[in-house]
Amino acid sequence: MAIHLIWRSVMNFNGKYLGFILLLISIDPAIAYAQDDDIDIIAKILDILSPDLGEDQDYSDIAERLTYYRKHPIDLNNATKDQLKELIFLSPIQINEILNHSLENGPFIDVFELQSIGSLDIESVNLLMKFVKVTLPPPFKDVTFKKLVQKADHDLMIRIGKILEKQAGFSKLGNAMEANYQGSAWRILTRYRYNFSNTLAASLNMEKDAGEQFFDSSKNKGFDFYSGNISFRGSGIVKKLLIGDYALQFGQGLVMWSGSGFGKGSGISTIAKQDFGLKPYSSVNESIFLRGASGTFKFRKLSFTPFFSKKNLDASLTDQGKEVNTINMSGLHRTKSEIDTKSQLLSTLYGAHVQFNSKSLNIGFTSYQTQFSLPFSIGKSLYEQFDFKGNLLTNLGLNYDYSHRNTYFFGEVAHSKNGGTASINGIMSSLSPRVSLVLMHRRYAKNYHSFFNQSVSEASNAVNESGFYSALSLKFDSKWDLFTYSDFFRFPWLKFRVNAPSSGYELFAQLNYRMNKKLSLSSRFKQQLREENSESILADSGLETVDKQNYRIEIRYSIDDRFSFRNRIEMVRYQKGNSKFELGFLNYQDIIYKPMSSRLSGNIRFGIFDTESFNSRIYAYENDVLYAYSVPAYQGKGVRFYLNARYTLTRGFDLWLRYSLTSYYDQNTVGSGDDKINGNKRSDARLQIRYQF
Repeated sequence: MAIHLIWRSVMNFNGKYLGFILLLISIDPAIAYAQDDDIDIIAKILDILSPDLGEDQDYSDIAERLTYYRKHPIDLNNATKDQLKELIFLSPIQINEILNHSLENGPFIDVFELQSIGSLDIESVNLLMKFVKVTLPPPFKDVTFKKLVQKADHDLMIRIGKILEKQAGFSKLGNAMEANYQGSAWRILTRYRYNFSNTLAASLNMEKDAGEQFFDSSKNKGFDFYSGNISFRGSGIVKKLLIGDYALQFGQGLVMWSGSGFGKGSGISTIAKQDFGLKPYSSVNESIFLRGASGTFKFRKLSFTPFFSKKNLDASLTDQGKEVNTINMSGLHRTKSEIDTKSQLLSTLYGAHVQFNSKSLNIGFTSYQTQFSLPFSIGKSLYEQFDFKGNLLTNLGLNYDYSHRNTYFFGEVAHSKNGGTASINGIMSSLSPRVSLVLMHRRYAKNYHSFFNQSVSEASNAVNESGFYSALSLKFDSKWDLFTYSDFFRFPWLKFRVNAPSSGYELFAQLNYRMNKKLSLSSRFKQQLREENSESILADSGLETVDKQNYRIEIRYSIDDRFSFRNRIEMVRYQKGNSKFELGFLNYQDIIYKPMSSRLSGNIRFGIFDTESFNSRIYAYENDVLYAYSVPAYQGKGVRFYLNARYTLTRGFDLWLRYSLTSYYDQNTVGSGDDKINGNKRSDARLQIRYQF
């Protein structure tokens, strides 16, 4: 009742945002005692990696690997650079100093020795200690079939869920003979993982999205999407072998980077990509992976990674069916039109990566060719005139990184045959234990083409862009630290909704304060300025400046060993040209219940939001069931609530339940098109069962 009254007073008050401030002031810091161990570690890491988490990103592969190292910590005395790279919150300088520590000072005696490494601040040490230990791992020897079965980790998970309200796509409208969505509203995922001593592994994913068919009489394949692989990690000449679905990550992501990737983050570690090379693909994203076989072989200081992939892609074709208009990246096959695009294009890819590795210098060369069963057509719009056309693409790239004391140099140069070039070069330096600096320059030609391009960029692809990025990290003392960056960019050629060359910049600053282990606060500011076509109906009206600013304050605390709390207030100010600015506000309170010796744990969020349009929407990360992560857009006016609960039935057998509800004010419908719901509420439920044996 009290929350309802506060909400109504906020909505009715002319200075309506005072209510948000009152909610924050009402928190008494005197009772704020937090234990970082009890706050979602993976959520914290994702927030460091990307300040702009979006609902179209897939974080499940990252979460899966971090969860594995939570259960099987890395032995610091036997850690490899590849293993530490998988802890993606570490910078290259930090990784080098960790590896050099045991060489210069002898083996680690205790994990607390990490505090003596200069580049590791308190926050990095606290995070790292969740994933490392100082013991020897079980050796991979005297292997028998019985050991491969009984001594391995088996992980089976089943997840089902659906939107509880009926959406338009599931209803017959007018004189229609059938609904647009061909399948049921249920989402179903089954996944299995096998792991023996982090040496031999296998995975299998089977997924059906809402609206897709499932064991339909006309489609007897069952799930809409299947993905799996078998992989081996060795310590001799054969470093890795993999058959099935896999990802490749080389250099800075200009030539080849499949799977998940991040760019500008809220920490110093994210801007220089940590290339992992060959890795098993474990996500259910249906687009950003390779399917075939690959391996990594090491000969002294040289490593060689050949790869081959043959995969069907979803594509919409021209009317004659002889050329490709676009590739469908959504992986959704709900309607007849979406089903018609399924597997219309065959992609065959083959190539290799060769890398020279020494203690301080790594140089790699990547070359591969992609052949499509149909050629790509050029779009009719002027901005599309430099897009890829034809059915054969050859990519070449040279990447490097060099460490000298506390300075790390990195970069990559790439070329697409019959196209343009792209380059990125940067320097990361720990100027002192309390000051770190990053400088990076990038230049991507308008006719550079790569279908596996995830380098740092302001746009969705590293093409038609040049920019200069600089970042500074300051550790004032054990309680205060500041991270800030600026990124100035320009687009030499036209873009979608930008009918002229354009430019812009991005500014970011985050100040963190840790009173002690029991209370932390952070404040964040971000401004993004870019240019878009004018909204004016007059011809040749030119471009207008779009100015978007984000302000955030967050407090984390707890009252005892069982309950932790997190409160966030965020504001967005959006203005295009001389039009009236728009405002968006979000305030939420999280309650996290995680007792040390209880079978039951969970968390609750209650949020209120008020945004004037889609332009002033606010994204916020939400806790979910294991390996499922939600980043919805808070848009319109309303309240949002969700509940996550986990119950351990018995050792190795866990049950998760999630329920979320969004209620909108002054709306009679929610969503649009086939997703439209009559009413002002949208609720979602999911159930997950996990069995480890």
